[in-house]
Amino acid sequence: MHCDCNCFFASVEGVLNPELKKYAYAVCGDPEFRHGIVLAKNETAKKYGVKTGEAIWQAKSKCPDLLTVPPHYKVYKEFSERVFSIYCRYTDLVEPFGIDECWLDVTGTTHLFGSGKEIADELRRVVKEETGLTISVGVSYNKIFAKMGSDYKKPDATTVINEENFKELLYPLPAGDMFMVGRQTAQKLKNIGVFTIGDIAKVDQNTLKRILGENGRALWQSVNGFDYSQVHPFNYREAYKSIGNGATFKRDLVSQKDIRTCVFFLCDKVAARLRKHNVECSAVQVAIKDSKLHSISRCAQLRSPTDLSFDLRRTALNLIQENTDLKENPVRSLTVTGTKLLDGDTVCEQISFFDLEYHEKREKEQRLEHAKDDIRHKYGLGTLTRCSFIHNEFGF
Repeated sequence: MHCDCNCFFASVEGVLNPELKKYAYAVCGDPEFRHGIVLAKNETAKKYGVKTGEAIWQAKSKCPDLLTVPPHYKVYKEFSERVFSIYCRYTDLVEPFGIDECWLDVTGTTHLFGSGKEIADELRRVVKEETGLTISVGVSYNKIFAKMGSDYKKPDATTVINEENFKELLYPLPAGDMFMVGRQTAQKLKNIGVFTIGDIAKVDQNTLKRILGENGRALWQSVNGFDYSQVHPFNYREAYKSIGNGATFKRDLVSQKDIRTCVFFLCDKVAARLRKHNVECSAVQVAIKDSKLHSISRCAQLRSPTDLSFDLRRTALNLIQENTDLKENPVRSLTVTGTKLLDGDTVCEQISFFDLEYHEKREKEQRLEHAKDDIRHKYGLGTLTRCSFIHNEFGF
């Protein structure tokens, strides 16, 4: 089954402040930090056509009386953990899919708790009683159809999709409603006369592969019910393929000093996460968005694998300097990502006799960054920071 908390951020705000439920309201980012978009909306706002991801001014043009509420991410995480812990009472196979969604495999516990539908209905009741939130649950024989089921009817509903009824329920729906089909894929399908999920099932899978690549074959298998992916245990974590951090800044970056400060901030975060997960990256990627909202991405190989901010920021700064013109296009946002990750326990390095000065400096930086980790672990993340980050103008 797939369990999805309805309008999660907005629902949590409604539990914290029940008076909000009388109105149309939306959880929105802070326009001052240039995050002025709708993050979640309640059912009343949804009836006015307010959509997640649109600008606040667009939402208010549809619903002039819309109330806006700032997000409280720490509280959302706490509610998420409470809901997920309820799921874990019924099975150990609970696979999170974001902060508000989970797949559950209850095949092995139906003899204890009843059929899939009975467990789904009980979960809806228990979650509502213990947290004040509502969930929609899809029950099926595979993960993708379970996900489609939780989306089929909202809020606070159970939908069973089985081998007998999946064509009747799903095939009339638009192709864009299919899990894994985004806007661009839906347009490509429309270009070849594929408008519904049922149409996808009729297309030869080799044709879909030619148009969409390997995703085309996977899509054909999914719409025909051939999904055999397993639900992972709750504590299962796949190996990281990359680790990155990004930010949209309170003001545009217009000088190399601005770039340097923000790159140091992002690289410190990325490096700390690399060390936390005991991995090292072999390459650095930067994504740059300018004030005209034009984005580029560039990548460079490192001279050796690393988990140090010292190495990341040198490469990131070079990439940014080579690919930006701050006079013409100030920078609006940056993302720094460590890619091509290696297990930290298996990484070895050949030290060059002709580059001893660099390696001595690197060893010094390594001791410094590990000392920072120890201090932050013992006393908290905010206890140690760079002077340039204090009272900064960028919003971090």
